[in-house]
Amino acid sequence: MNSKSMTLFQKLVDVETIRETQRAQGLATILAIGTATPFNCVNQADYADYYFRVTNCEHMINLKEKFKRICDKTMIKKRFMILSEEFLKENPNMCEYMSPSLNTRQDLLITAVPKLGEEAAIKAIKEWGVSRSKITHLIFCTTSGIDMPGADLQLTKLLGLSPLVNRLMIYQQVGCSAGGTALRLAKDIAENNKGSRVLVVCSDSMASIFCGPNENHIDSLVGQALFGDGAAAIIVGSDLDLSTEHPLFEIVAANQTIIPDTEMAMNLHLREEGLTFHLHKDVPKMISENIESVLKRAVSPLGLSDWNSLFWIVHPGGRAILDNVELKLKLDKVKLRASRHVLSEYGNLTSACVLFIINEMRNKSVEDGKSTTGEGLDWGVLFGFGPGLTIETVVLRSQPVTIPVATITNGAK
Repeated sequence: MNSKSMTLFQKLVDVETIRETQRAQGLATILAIGTATPFNCVNQADYADYYFRVTNCEHMINLKEKFKRICDKTMIKKRFMILSEEFLKENPNMCEYMSPSLNTRQDLLITAVPKLGEEAAIKAIKEWGVSRSKITHLIFCTTSGIDMPGADLQLTKLLGLSPLVNRLMIYQQVGCSAGGTALRLAKDIAENNKGSRVLVVCSDSMASIFCGPNENHIDSLVGQALFGDGAAAIIVGSDLDLSTEHPLFEIVAANQTIIPDTEMAMNLHLREEGLTFHLHKDVPKMISENIESVLKRAVSPLGLSDWNSLFWIVHPGGRAILDNVELKLKLDKVKLRASRHVLSEYGNLTSACVLFIINEMRNKSVEDGKSTTGEGLDWGVLFGFGPGLTIETVVLRSQPVTIPVATITNGAK
């Protein structure tokens, strides 16, 4: 081998050595969870009266009665919202249907969304028990508000993170499936950057879609009845220090699927009047007809065929989605307990929703004295559903319960 070939060979060896030193050895693992909601809470039973009052539409008696029925069918008990009646009175354009109000929404959201994310992140960091200076990467995900510099930079400053932290901002990409997207990206980062600790924050508000009623757009009314505000944060890492860190769930696999020919089933468009929302009535059917094939691809390496042997974290886009998935896969009623609980107590929290469900499952496992964080089961799946129609699928392995319930301080208000 001549000197030139030797030099080239040495460069290749050096690059491969560098690559190996960069790569983590273990699976990406969720190490802590925190959640937060605004103080303003609305009861679903009273929401139709409230909604038609603040939008000055009490004269639309028949539509109000229809909206009451929509609210009743959601199986939601309460939701939390940044929007207050006082704010809406001061900004009447937001209470009309399709009235220019983007500036008002932006001014509210670009401050409120990072602040809500900060509250959730502080709880996750406290549970993690390690200095926030050890956070190397930040993923911030929201469908609510757009600004540059973005919510990721705001949160970096609010938390006092290192200026060397590697940031990834996800704005209005995949809607309700974005929580699964963020987990998939966190897995890739954690497993390919040795020693990394990834802070994932999903923060969303229905202030982006709030508008008055219109009798020709019932799908918009469905959105008004479903969505709530909340933020969730998790910390993900590989190659754990078990003397200080407590694993909750390993992220075994993560992938994304587009259901063919369904791109018009769910649309959100950013306009002068805010984020418009259009939902086809057959979305639950479209999801249920495709869910089993997606599930089989995800868990085939595990050799599992009994869907009731898994724990389930399913994004509750609405009650009909959960009902249809449960029926299609012949799941026991208890399997979607955590998803139904989060829908009932918070509504559809968009990107943050699946992280709230993970937290609910972990907390209930601890309270019930289960052996693992997956309600006593080892293997589980997470599904997020968003525009496209897009299905995010994450395979999780639960870990032994090690954290006493009294030390868990990350619940939403």
